[in-house]
Amino acid sequence: MKLKLSAIVALALASSASLGAAEKFTTSTINVYSATPLPSIGLPLDLVPANIQVIKREDLKNQVGVTIADFANNNLQSVSIQETQGNPFQPDVTFRGYSASPLDGNPQGLSVFLDGVRVNEPFGDSVRWDLIPSFAIQGMQLIPGSNPLYGLNTLGGAIALQTKSGRTNQGAALEASGGSWGRKNVSAEYGGVSKDGSVDYYLGANYFDEDGWRKYSPTTVKQTFGKVGWQNESTKIDLSYLNVNNDMIGNGLVPQSIISSEGRDAIYSRPDQTRNFLNQFTLNASHWINNDVMASANAYYRRSNRNTLNGDVNDEYTGALSTSTNANTCSSSDTLASNNNLNAGEQCAPGVNNRTWTRSNSYGVQGQLTFNQKLFDKKNQFIVGTGFDRSIQRFNQTEHEMEGFDATRMPNSPDELTLTTAFKGKTETFHLLATDTISLNDVIHLTGAARYNRTEVKNTDQLYLSGAKDSNSGGNHLFQRINPSLGLTLTPNENVTVFGSYSESARAPSAMELGCSDPANPCLLPNAMASDPPLKQVVAKTYDFGARGKLPFDMKWSASVFQAVNHNDIQFVYTNTTNNSAGYFNNVGRTKRQGLDLGLSGLVNKLTWNASYSYIRATYDTDFTLVNETNSSRTDNDELNVKKGNFIPGIPKHQLKLRAQYQITPEWSFGGNLIAFSSRYMHGNENNGHQANSAECQTYDAGEEVHNTPCAKGKLPAFAIVNLDSQYNLGNGWKIWAKAINVFDSDYYTTGRLGVNAFTDTGNTFSDSANANTDSWRGAAFVSPGAPRAGWLGVRYEFK
Repeated sequence: MKLKLSAIVALALASSASLGAAEKFTTSTINVYSATPLPSIGLPLDLVPANIQVIKREDLKNQVGVTIADFANNNLQSVSIQETQGNPFQPDVTFRGYSASPLDGNPQGLSVFLDGVRVNEPFGDSVRWDLIPSFAIQGMQLIPGSNPLYGLNTLGGAIALQTKSGRTNQGAALEASGGSWGRKNVSAEYGGVSKDGSVDYYLGANYFDEDGWRKYSPTTVKQTFGKVGWQNESTKIDLSYLNVNNDMIGNGLVPQSIISSEGRDAIYSRPDQTRNFLNQFTLNASHWINNDVMASANAYYRRSNRNTLNGDVNDEYTGALSTSTNANTCSSSDTLASNNNLNAGEQCAPGVNNRTWTRSNSYGVQGQLTFNQKLFDKKNQFIVGTGFDRSIQRFNQTEHEMEGFDATRMPNSPDELTLTTAFKGKTETFHLLATDTISLNDVIHLTGAARYNRTEVKNTDQLYLSGAKDSNSGGNHLFQRINPSLGLTLTPNENVTVFGSYSESARAPSAMELGCSDPANPCLLPNAMASDPPLKQVVAKTYDFGARGKLPFDMKWSASVFQAVNHNDIQFVYTNTTNNSAGYFNNVGRTKRQGLDLGLSGLVNKLTWNASYSYIRATYDTDFTLVNETNSSRTDNDELNVKKGNFIPGIPKHQLKLRAQYQITPEWSFGGNLIAFSSRYMHGNENNGHQANSAECQTYDAGEEVHNTPCAKGKLPAFAIVNLDSQYNLGNGWKIWAKAINVFDSDYYTTGRLGVNAFTDTGNTFSDSANANTDSWRGAAFVSPGAPRAGWLGVRYEFK
């Protein structure tokens, strides 16, 4: 199992991509991976105590997708998607029950790296998948477990992405495609190497535009990526630049009753617009000090802006003016706040436009040394490193009350405009890490690692400082911890590897979570931040045991079982107000994920195939109480008692994935995917106790403002979909491709929430009864419908 240093050096210098996290090198017999997000000498895969899922550029080219997340959902073990935003560039990706979501309110549990730089947004640890240029990705690895070497937020795993370079992508390529939903996609790439071989360069751009398959849901994505590299016999340097300018509308969850009357492309209210902007510079460098020691480092600057506009039902609307002595029916003169009633705008305006502006400036530097030297005459690799990251976030939000809704359920007739949040957060993280892998003999290999994180979060409530509000959501918070891991790998022969590991990782509460953690003052993901209690950092502890190997007939197999327990887990607790988005962040105790992953792949003549099955049991491991107004099993005080063993919403227990590709001729290939997911509980049903068609949903208590309890089920049904793809090489650099999704047009939902529908069952217009109160609003099951059958055709031309 010896890997010669000369081979490693040659491979490292031949590769133009940064030797990023878990990057793959290939010799004739051994695959080698680095153990940290930075370049390193690498370890043979057989020594790694984990089943790392590796995706190469060729795999991505065979299945053209909108985002990396799309490919992962179709192919990778334990990965599923919730389409909460209803936009292909804004999926909630879960792996082993842990989330990487663009939605700030989701509990995040995966870290994502691009060329060694962590791209989780500093304000809420969210992941904006639209900022990752899929056209420029050279490879991807999915690393399971609470690996401390990948730093904060690696509770359930890490995703490492490497970009293309001119050395691995020489020549030019033009690609254009179009099809369903008015989709148009154009990309261009050019890469090369200087005559003396020392400099390589790559430049690519992508333009995407579509109307969207749901009503009023257009999206435009513009991405540009460039990289220049230099290398000699011992040193390699890469400088890259990424620019993104996107305008996306994803109209989110919609009541099932509206889908029944208007179709699966229906929306609830609109618009739900997100505009993302990004400028990112990344510098990666590695240097061989001698044949046994490698130094590596990176530095980055990242400026990310996000603007949102959400047309919502006003959660303060009552239809009546409350005074100290009585409640007066709203009249047309009451919509604007008056001297006698300062709350008239809030109480009498049915709609509201919520706008947010988020500005993040981040920069950081990290470095490490890798020693590939024997210890006690045993083969050994030791890595030690350090780093510092700093980010400044600014968040502002306004509420613009609107006097009604138009026929498309968009708020209209502007009323009172209020600045609800002016917030500044600063986050600084310092870390030290070390890892060592020693081979006691040819069979037994030990790996140990530890990382110390020190994170300081400083929040400033600018509205409080200006005297515009009484409570202060600012404050200073310090979090620090040493996270260890230990692994054992057995390699009895070249065809079998057995491993076991224990690991810990932590996530410090983000500036947003710390500013929105008061149950008495719920936020709108987030909204008006209030004086909040401190949150504890989340600590994940994971056991992972498994094996992998080779079988005859070019078959490979893998199997693993795992248990991950989050301590002091942070959840966004919904309070079920009328906008279905308000709540607060809270430590809810322990949550547990247990599961099984099985994988099998092979090559039979012209047929390449793979299959995987995953079982995930994601449960709460501590009793706690939520405020809930819609669950049929709630108490008289609108409390929901969640018990140890209740399943966490949104995570299917079972998933099956099949992929087959047949090379019909040397020029023509045809492939297909089948993905199937079991049922999952809806959010708002955390105690798994909501009953469909209960007595509560049929009756109305005159003391309540709304018919709160939905008659729908609290669980989404299982589903399966089939996708097909084909490519044909015309020769002389020309290639055409076709793709079809959901070919059997299955009707399915990927996520849902129990909430309150403010629109009528007939006509779906704003529901305001004769006495101008809200007693005709009803509890409803809000769902995210999956995309219907669709297809696209594309053409690609490559030339030198």
